[in-house]
Amino acid sequence: MDLLAETLALGGVRGTAGARIEASGPWGVLWHGIAGAAFYAVTCGTAWLDLPGHPPRQLMPGDVVLLPNGPEHTLRSAPDVAIIPNVCTAAEKARRCGGVLRLGAGEVETHVLGASYDYDPAVSTQVLATLPELVHIRANHVGGGLDDTVRLLSRELASPQIATEFVLNRLVDILLVQLLRAWRTEKPDETRGTWLGVLGDPVISVALAKIHEAPARPWTTELLAAELATSRSTLTRRFRETTGRTPGDYLTRWRMDLAAVRLRDTDDTVDTIARSVGYTSVYAFSRAFRRARRQAPGQYRSSIRGRSREKLGVP
Repeated sequence: MDLLAETLALGGVRGTAGARIEASGPWGVLWHGIAGAAFYAVTCGTAWLDLPGHPPRQLMPGDVVLLPNGPEHTLRSAPDVAIIPNVCTAAEKARRCGGVLRLGAGEVETHVLGASYDYDPAVSTQVLATLPELVHIRANHVGGGLDDTVRLLSRELASPQIATEFVLNRLVDILLVQLLRAWRTEKPDETRGTWLGVLGDPVISVALAKIHEAPARPWTTELLAAELATSRSTLTRRFRETTGRTPGDYLTRWRMDLAAVRLRDTDDTVDTIARSVGYTSVYAFSRAFRRARRQAPGQYRSSIRGRSREKLGVP
C-alpha cells in the first residue's frame, strides 16, 4: 500500500501549468490568493519571493517552492522593486490560461514556471492542507530526481513542441511528489504535525496502510493494536502525536471520504456504499455521514451533483 499515492489520488490532487514568467531588468508581480496550492520552479536566473509573515527569500536556478494554501505573495527581481498594478491583471490571466507573462524590458534573464494544484473539496483527508505555508527546496538538495525534472521543464519551455502543455502538466504532477519526497528527507522535523509525518512513524504508517487496504473491516483500536503487536495505549498515543486524531477518528474520516466520492461519482445505492466502508446498517452509516458532512447521504448526493451541473452550465 502506497499511502501517499492513494491519499493524493483520492484527494483529487491535480497540477496545472500556470504562468511562464520571462523577465528582465527590474520587475515585480503580485499574486492574489490562489484557490488550491501555488508552485514555482526557477529554471534560469533568480527571483525573490515575498510572503506575508516571512522574510523575503531569494530563489536560485533549480529551486522549487510550494505554497500549499495559495496565499497572496509577490515575485520580484529584488526585494525593494515596486509592483506595477496593471501587471497583476495580465499575471492572473497568464496563470489561469498557462500563458507567457513577459515582465521588464530587454533580453530575458529569468525564467520561472508557475503552476497550481487543485484538490477535491469532497475529500477531507488532504496532504497539501496540512503542510506549512512555505515549502522551499534548494537546487543543491541530494537525490530524488527533482533537479532532473526541473531541467526537463527548462528544456521543454525553451523549445516548445506539439503537446507541450500536456507534457508540462504531467511534469508538474511529478514535481509535486518529488518535492514532497525531498522535503521529507531533508527536513524531517518540519513534517511533524503534517500528513507526511505519519510516514516517519513505522507503527502508524503500517496502521494507516491496514485501514486504507481494508476500510470495511470492523476495526477497533484493540484489533488494530493486536495486528501491529503493540498495546492499545501505545497505538492511541502515537496516533494522536502523528495525526492529531484517535485511530477511530481517522478511520471514520477516511470512510466518509470514500463514501462521499462514491455518492457523487457513482449510482451505487446507499446500502452498497455503506457496506463498502464497513457499515452493516444504513441507519448507522447515515448517522455517521450526517455528523461528518451535515447532510444525509441522499441529500449530499443530490446537492453535490446539483452544484456540479450548475458549474458546468447543465440544467
